Amino acid sequence: MDWQLSATELQRRYRDGSLTPLAVARACLARLEAVNPRINAFVARRDPDFLHEAAASTDRHMQGRPLSPLDGIPLSVKDSLYTADLPTTWGCPALRAHATGQDELSVARARTAGALIIGKTNVPEFALEGYTGNPVFGVTRNPWNLALTPGGSSGGAVASVAAGITPLAIGQDGGGSIRRPASHTGLVGLKPSLSTVPREHVLPSLLLDFEVIGPLARTVADARLLFNVMRGPANVDRSSLAAEQARTQVRPATSLRILYVERFGAAPLDPQIAASVQQAVQRLEALGHRVQQGPLPLDLDFYAEAWPQIGQAGLAQLFDRQPDWAAQASPKYLDMADKGKQLPAARLWQVLEQVKKLRRDSVNLFHDIDVIVLPSAAALPWKAEDAYPARIDGQEVGPRGHAVYTGWVNAAGLPGLAVPCEPSREGLPIGMQLVGRYGSDDTLLDLGAAYEAAHPWAQRWPTL
Repeated sequence: MDWQLSATELQRRYRDGSLTPLAVARACLARLEAVNPRINAFVARRDPDFLHEAAASTDRHMQGRPLSPLDGIPLSVKDSLYTADLPTTWGCPALRAHATGQDELSVARARTAGALIIGKTNVPEFALEGYTGNPVFGVTRNPWNLALTPGGSSGGAVASVAAGITPLAIGQDGGGSIRRPASHTGLVGLKPSLSTVPREHVLPSLLLDFEVIGPLARTVADARLLFNVMRGPANVDRSSLAAEQARTQVRPATSLRILYVERFGAAPLDPQIAASVQQAVQRLEALGHRVQQGPLPLDLDFYAEAWPQIGQAGLAQLFDRQPDWAAQASPKYLDMADKGKQLPAARLWQVLEQVKKLRRDSVNLFHDIDVIVLPSAAALPWKAEDAYPARIDGQEVGPRGHAVYTGWVNAAGLPGLAVPCEPSREGLPIGMQLVGRYGSDDTLLDLGAAYEAAHPWAQRWPTL
């Protein structure tokens, strides 16, 4: 079936003339009609333009003049990124018709490359949570079990790809919002090194510079295809110039030195996840890499208290600037903003200094290792309507209990790649996370591709 084909397979079929972008676009819309009512992945569609652009892409391929390897490949865009021809609601009642007429830079690059944007995918309100539901569009469900969440905040994006509506999605990750949902739905998700994908035309940041744009896909090759189109320096984002320089300085080795970090202190981990990731690490070792297991040699205690305060301060400044947005926000976010207003200015300065320290320490971290392997999430998917699981392995946890493995990677500015491991006994997806030094995105993709070649997962599909 056309909707099950990977982006790289679509490329090949377009080249040999056995399939056209227009036929694929029609198949994607048919699949969307068939499954979206059950998973609620999409919040906005652009069917006429989608089909018109697919026809234009078909003409280009017939003439042997595609714009790029992404030409004619369907994808979705997360509803926290600006799109020129669709509203960006951010899951907020006040932003139902919010439109700037601009594309976020990564979206513009994909569009210029000939990608076919089918629509926008659902997010939690302000994209600040690890599940996906909001007062405007409701709850998004996991294609592997409709009673459970796909995670968040890129929940609509992963649900779309996992259900076969599109082979690719553009997501956003501020504390794990690409990697954890990817692990909950059996996908590949890349959180790139800070500024590798430059930012322009963006919603206000709620998490400092932690929020980065990255691809979601069913295979590593597909993720790389989209990533290569979105990445690259831009003068509007000067830090992207440094990211490009760091990329050229990384020299991958044939045999990588891997540190496997199973646990963060006493934080609980679902036993099935622990067993699945342990097996995956053994498989990496069988591929010829040198593996050691131990604790993460970084002091992250500061962030246990500071992480929620960053979002609180971000909401406080947002609501000061946009009181009309605050007027329609859900009470929990008003409460978060009130807590943010009570934080002294010195606290934000402390956070910024600690972030600088973490980024310095992360340089030293990779003197003796090349890649850190961790679980992508501490919990299996939970009830779709709940913001987070209340218990993990019998222990009570708070809102970030399931997310302990991911946020530090954002604060450190490092790349993180989530790839699937063996599923749980119930058939629920599980993922491991590969983390590398700043600029080592390609090394992680190469490692993920080698692991996938030895232990493929793309043949797994939810029944729906």
